[in-house]
Amino acid sequence: MAPEIGELQKIIDQYENLVFFGGAGVSTESGIPDFRSVDGLYNQQYDYPPETILSHTFFMEKPEEFYRFYQAKMLCDTAKPNAAHQKLAQLEQAGKLRAVITQNIDNLHQMAGSKNVLELHGSVYRNHCMKCGKSYDFAYMKNSQGVPKCEACQGILKPDVVLYEEGLDNSTIRRSVQAISDAQVLIIGGTSLAVYPAASLIDYFQGEKLVVINKAPTPRDRQADLVISLPIGEVFSQIHI
Repeated sequence: MAPEIGELQKIIDQYENLVFFGGAGVSTESGIPDFRSVDGLYNQQYDYPPETILSHTFFMEKPEEFYRFYQAKMLCDTAKPNAAHQKLAQLEQAGKLRAVITQNIDNLHQMAGSKNVLELHGSVYRNHCMKCGKSYDFAYMKNSQGVPKCEACQGILKPDVVLYEEGLDNSTIRRSVQAISDAQVLIIGGTSLAVYPAASLIDYFQGEKLVVINKAPTPRDRQADLVISLPIGEVFSQIHI
């Protein structure tokens, strides 16, 4: 075990109120591409930049183009939880971890067994008709041809995913701020902390230990009590509860 992982083990053993704040790097080890890495979606070629496609304006004006990209690149149902997802769920079951705050939309934390998951950017597993509000599941969206339509009223369906230009859910923000404010330990993992306003939630932490686990440097490394520059699944696979 690397010395820094040993330090993380000591912190987990010592404290009883941990909160995890994670991003795309938590899911890349499950086979879901992130946006900003060398192999990420930003570095692949499309007719429009992914950031443009995944905007509210683009969704409203060009739903056909939006869904061509969304169904091909965002609806990954083959990914399985990795060691990080599984260990976080076990920490919650052990009464150590109070919340998982995630920027991911892939449902992998819930699949691993985590209960208190605060999804800052929504989920591809929830969808609704923009006209009548009827809900639809992941499979319906995955199997739809072209723009998914409501069976009841033929309205266009929209994923419960926060697109660029859209605001975050106020209730999720409030609960995330409360969890971070109350935490003794905040573990930041698999995120470059480049996406706002989500990254600004870290400012509410007033606890004892700030831990950053990320392969690349982050803006919070200087403030952290412990920085681990390793893949997050590799780190959590060595943690004992």
